[in-house]
Amino acid sequence: MDTTEITRVADRQWHALEDDQVVGRGEAWPRLDGRLFLSIDSWHDAAFARLADAMLADLPRPLYTMVDESDQDLRSQWERAGFTIRRREWVYFLPTDPQVTGLGSAHPPAGVRILPLGEADKGPLRTLDRTIRDEVGARAGWQEMPAEVLPRLDDATVVDPTKYAVAMDVKSGAYVGLLRVAPVPRQPRIGLIAVRADRQRRGIARALLAEVLGSLHRSGVRTASAEVSELNRAASALFDSFGAERAGSNLEVVLH
Repeated sequence: MDTTEITRVADRQWHALEDDQVVGRGEAWPRLDGRLFLSIDSWHDAAFARLADAMLADLPRPLYTMVDESDQDLRSQWERAGFTIRRREWVYFLPTDPQVTGLGSAHPPAGVRILPLGEADKGPLRTLDRTIRDEVGARAGWQEMPAEVLPRLDDATVVDPTKYAVAMDVKSGAYVGLLRVAPVPRQPRIGLIAVRADRQRRGIARALLAEVLGSLHRSGVRTASAEVSELNRAASALFDSFGAERAGSNLEVVLH
């Protein structure tokens, strides 16, 4: 007999209890674009199912979560709760050694200078960030972008400019491309690489990667990571061109 009890312990937080012991936790949180994402961590399938039932009964739809595609058990649990696949993100491992990537010879186009991590000014960086977000919103839409780069409802875009390398137009001083690094322990993550629409296909993204990966290599980091939507063929082609390894995939699943 299933003796699991579900208790709502806080706003958007639930516990599964058996004999007064916590055997599972569920949480819901609004992402920066306003969509509601779920997470369930449980000791066994019965606790997961009970938590899912309780959460879905209390929360407005649509609801979302991310699942490692190789985790068949977890994927099946969400599918049994009614979730279906909405999109896929490829996970890449990026070598940093320029002798491996061949990026040592990658230079920006004439009239463009790459500013290393930590040298960007917040004002022009925020201007570029908003321009790029507007361009993405008008095309693919932010729901097709990785979680790391979703728009903020509070419009607080660039918080820490030290995490960015930028491409600057030498004549005007305007920033035309950016790359953000998330300093994850042991393996930094390329959180976002983007170039203004009128400056694309000129080698700026490649030059930004050359600068940042080279800097990481000099500091002793051998590999970085990145996530790319499977629909973003340009980014995949860029990573594939210098030996990045496609190491797995994540699924965004949704319940309408």
